[in-house]
Amino acid sequence: MSAFKLTYSTMFAPPRELHDRFDAALERTQGQLGLAHGFRIGGVVTHRAQRHVTRDPADQRRVLGEFSVSTPADVEAAVGAARKAFAGWRATPWRERVASLVRVARLIDERLYDIATAVSLEVGKNRMEALGEVAEVSAFFDLYAQQMADHAGYDHPLPDDPLPDFKSRNRSVLKPYGVWAVVAPFNYPFALAGGPVAAALVAGNTVVLKGALDTPWSAVLLDQCLHDAGLPPGVFNFLIGGGDIGDALIGHDGIDGVTFTGSHRVGMHILRTQVARDVPRPCIAEMGGKNAVVVSAQADLDVAAQGIVRSAFGMSGQKCSALSRIYVAEPVADALIQRIQRAMAAIVIGRPQEEATWIGPVATQAAHQRYQRHVAQLAEGGSRILCGGRVMDDPDKRHGFYCEPTLAEAPLDHALWREEMFAPIAMLARTRDVQEALHRANESRFGLTAGFYGAEDEVPWFFEHIEAGVTYANRPQGATTGAWPGYQPFGGWKGSGSTGKALASFYYLPQYMREQSQTRIEPQ
Repeated sequence: MSAFKLTYSTMFAPPRELHDRFDAALERTQGQLGLAHGFRIGGVVTHRAQRHVTRDPADQRRVLGEFSVSTPADVEAAVGAARKAFAGWRATPWRERVASLVRVARLIDERLYDIATAVSLEVGKNRMEALGEVAEVSAFFDLYAQQMADHAGYDHPLPDDPLPDFKSRNRSVLKPYGVWAVVAPFNYPFALAGGPVAAALVAGNTVVLKGALDTPWSAVLLDQCLHDAGLPPGVFNFLIGGGDIGDALIGHDGIDGVTFTGSHRVGMHILRTQVARDVPRPCIAEMGGKNAVVVSAQADLDVAAQGIVRSAFGMSGQKCSALSRIYVAEPVADALIQRIQRAMAAIVIGRPQEEATWIGPVATQAAHQRYQRHVAQLAEGGSRILCGGRVMDDPDKRHGFYCEPTLAEAPLDHALWREEMFAPIAMLARTRDVQEALHRANESRFGLTAGFYGAEDEVPWFFEHIEAGVTYANRPQGATTGAWPGYQPFGGWKGSGSTGKALASFYYLPQYMREQSQTRIEPQ
């Protein structure tokens, strides 16, 4: 892609070459539709009689693939294979593990377009969102490999004890835990599997991944990259299944740590089960958001409207970082609403793989039904739908899960201000000033992302007082979305995350290791 670097910030103006290569990959991918796929345990691809058929969310008549569904016995086998492989992988010098991760990253780069077309088809995200997701995984593998190298394998000498008659040598060494379980969500099935897997592996853990049952193709493609990079059998294993398989995995006595990305309800359940054990296990739980933007009377409203629309409706609102709550100072509220409505009118809704499409369908039938339920709730309790509010049944959309982007003005006591909707719906409220707006933004139990539009001298105040882990000010590329490895660490406060550490940050990778202090007396 020449000098162009794809990130979630640069995806709005890609070069022609990117589109051409995506189109060519889409042609190739058509020939892969409808195939049967297994899962991998101990280096061997396993098939089962029970299969889950996935369909295109843009057109349910089209079958994407048939995916073998794992059983509880497969969970047992996968954990056993990972435990068997752990001793050898742990003993592998960290430089060799780094080299393995770099090989994976380069394979992902080589397969970028082919993987992205599959992601686009199974999730329903547009081509740029899909390409961004796949490229992000390559960045995760490179970043965690580089961090391991920068810290010399996290083996650091410490000062000697001040003893006159002995040489007392001290070190701090980070060591892997053992078998790490990764439970990935449906909306970013490649990135939010690949990122934790990369961190766990380079740290010396072996991995069992459970891919989302709604979007399993991504797990298959990630596995192929890891296998083709030459990882030893059993170092990476993956399963496909629903909540029963997830429960069996995170409850298994043979795992030593868990990374989960998904809802607050499920994340808290997993977290409680890990800390309630006789020997508590580390649990990295990333648990959604109810993200807000504050718009002051001093804001550039054109910039604010652009950032709001991109973050509220990109990928049909199915991002944990999606903008859900808009708090705007009363004097500029009407002007902002008009600009948001104009920007929403320009949104192109269609088949996700088409170049002109900005948003496609929601990914699942459950999301489609949830959207309709929330729209019905917005019609009650004094709310006013300003734009959208309908499922789409045009001839070219009636077989898919298409929903209109929706903007509603709602009283501040409406129940949906507190509920994570995961749909293309944004709610707006007028406030007296930015102080009240910030107070409203911080009322949520979540604290993942937040945005601000206002005067330059208001920005430090926003950063000082907002209660969120990822924050943006005056950003046209997105009010609350768009973090990228190496540029914006991504992690939540409060109910959005269990660790206070962000993905792709300085502090994330060490969570996959535990510290050992080593003191030895050298012979005289």
